[in-house]
Amino acid sequence: MMSGIRRVVKQLPLLWGVIAFFRQFSQHWRHFFYTVAQWPYTMAFGHLPTTSQLMAFCQLVHPIAIDQPLIRLGGAGDGGYLVPDDLDGIVACFSPGVGLLSSFELDLAHRGIPCFLADHSVDAPEMSHPLFDFEKKYVGPFTHDPYVSMVDWVATKAPPTGDLILQMDIEGAEYPVLLSMPDALLARFRVMVLECHGLDQLRHWMGYGMLHLVFSRLAHHFDVVHSHPNNGSRVMYHDGLGIPQAMEFTFFRKDRSVRSGRSLSFPHPLDSPTVPWCPDVVLPPHWYQRS
Repeated sequence: MMSGIRRVVKQLPLLWGVIAFFRQFSQHWRHFFYTVAQWPYTMAFGHLPTTSQLMAFCQLVHPIAIDQPLIRLGGAGDGGYLVPDDLDGIVACFSPGVGLLSSFELDLAHRGIPCFLADHSVDAPEMSHPLFDFEKKYVGPFTHDPYVSMVDWVATKAPPTGDLILQMDIEGAEYPVLLSMPDALLARFRVMVLECHGLDQLRHWMGYGMLHLVFSRLAHHFDVVHSHPNNGSRVMYHDGLGIPQAMEFTFFRKDRSVRSGRSLSFPHPLDSPTVPWCPDVVLPPHWYQRS
């Protein structure tokens, strides 16, 4: 028995060497295999987005440094996000997509901000507070049971005046919702925290077109002041550029955003891995460094 264990132990350095080799191999050849796999798609649908087009998209979401410090609302891990410390006067939070976590909304409720939550996939939030108002509905681009549009939801629940905050994590449905919101409604949100999914679709011309449309529209109203990859998803590559499949973005309305000359570093000291038991994903430099 002991001799068998000793033989296994002696083989461990070889095993680790093989693992290290294949990890190195995958890192260097990932782009080659991806390019080969894309040939049928390219022949059928035309050229893929170029490196310069992807870099132009990254420019749209480059975070800026602002005078206001960032604070973390919600706990460590999933459900916690960084926002500017500029919450005074916000009259309500709207939070599509509840799941099992409501620590972000709970922190806002403790500050006296009413929180409106909606999610058809759960019967109620796991956490409760007198300032919580929950609807068992999905939020979508139109109202049709079990969906409610942002326009109808806000019109029904929000005070007629005053700034709002949006926290949205609805697994890819955020894009049609954002495109369906009129400018007057977007302008009511002082802060928007978005969990954006499917960013790897930037590697395809249809996905690039849709995502560029959404983020270009947001760029007219908001500055990005923070971004953080979701470590529960992979980083995909296109022409050597890393594209996280999902990222958290904090948008701050331009009339409230006071730019600072200081430099940014990532991750932010208050960042926390979305999945605590997995290594965090480092934001690739082209997502925040100016060319």
